[in-house]
Amino acid sequence: MARVLLLIPSESYRAPDFMEAAGRLGVEVVVGTDRRNPLQGESGGRLVELDFDQPDVGATQVEAFATLHPLDTIVAVDDGGQLIAARAARRLELPYNSVGSVEATRNKARLRELIAAAGLPSPEAHVLPLNADPREAARAVTYPVVLKPLALSASQGVLRADNETEFLAAVARIRAILQTPEAQEQCGAPLADRLLIEGYVPGIEVSVEGLLDGGRLRTLAIFDKPDPLVGPTFEETIYVTPSRLPDADQQSLIATTEAACRALGLETGPVHAELRLHEGRWYPIDIAARSIGGLCARTLSFGTGMSLEEILLRHATGLDVPSYEREAAATGVMMIPIPRAGVLRAVRGVAEAEAVPLIESVTISIRTGGLVVPLPEGTEYLGFIFAKGGTPAEVEQALRDAHAQLDFEIEAVE
Repeated sequence: MARVLLLIPSESYRAPDFMEAAGRLGVEVVVGTDRRNPLQGESGGRLVELDFDQPDVGATQVEAFATLHPLDTIVAVDDGGQLIAARAARRLELPYNSVGSVEATRNKARLRELIAAAGLPSPEAHVLPLNADPREAARAVTYPVVLKPLALSASQGVLRADNETEFLAAVARIRAILQTPEAQEQCGAPLADRLLIEGYVPGIEVSVEGLLDGGRLRTLAIFDKPDPLVGPTFEETIYVTPSRLPDADQQSLIATTEAACRALGLETGPVHAELRLHEGRWYPIDIAARSIGGLCARTLSFGTGMSLEEILLRHATGLDVPSYEREAAATGVMMIPIPRAGVLRAVRGVAEAEAVPLIESVTISIRTGGLVVPLPEGTEYLGFIFAKGGTPAEVEQALRDAHAQLDFEIEAVE
């Protein structure tokens, strides 16, 4: 039986889905986590605590564990475990992406540099130290621009600026975000003292869910994002697949995604990529060496009912994958946005939302009494709405109709 080290940060939504997939496959799982059990109960396997904030320390902990309990493979579920996994796999001579390639996905400035060097479409970009006077940079750039932290994910701290006033305000907000302990831990000291300024790329945005094998990309799904992502913040809401793009655009999208992965040095495992179509060319916006985040993977089913998590575990352990073919139905998810900051006091209309035709389920992921913070300062969504239907348009409308049924009582905090 294969033994898999599954790296799951305690705040991850995805632990139960991966454990369920491992149970179906008969794979022995060791859960590597940070501060607490992400399964909130029995782990279903061995549990080992790792230092996610210091990847070298975490890798040493993995190496020590593997000396007593040999591992066959390592799977990092979220961004937080990628650097530990790459370092530990190198030491243990296990298959994984190189440390340098994973570091490139975790440093937006390095990612932009490598993509541009490969001749792929890329906006002009440069780094601004947070201790520098931003006024000179504000006068020098060509607007509009996007400012973002180098290592945060889920659009946290990402802001568009159309003029000098907005530029300076964005720098102040990002500086405040990067001074929080949580951001300091996620970024690490070398990346928490600067931000990236890049040209704004107009156009539609899509995401590609794929699996690399020897550098070749197998596309598992293309998600349309029908809500315009034009700023000033870039909160994602609706994902729908299959894509409604013309076949020619989809083929060029896949080719550009594979080329971007090659530019970064990624060769194996899951990939979640964000790209924008501008003047007939695809611009890679972000490339992550992981699968889709949150509970969004629940929109995907393959073959005779395999989940995305099962596909990833089969690939990692060398088990046969009977089919990579996604189910025929259109599916979609809405990540329920947080409308304002405060304390969530009540959620109404869930039953009514679930009664909307084509809606599969509604999951509220923040408990009442919990603090809610919208982007760009926050990192969470209120929950997820899932739909399945005959066409992408029908699924999209069902998600919007269900969301309209929900009412969130949020008490302002003084």
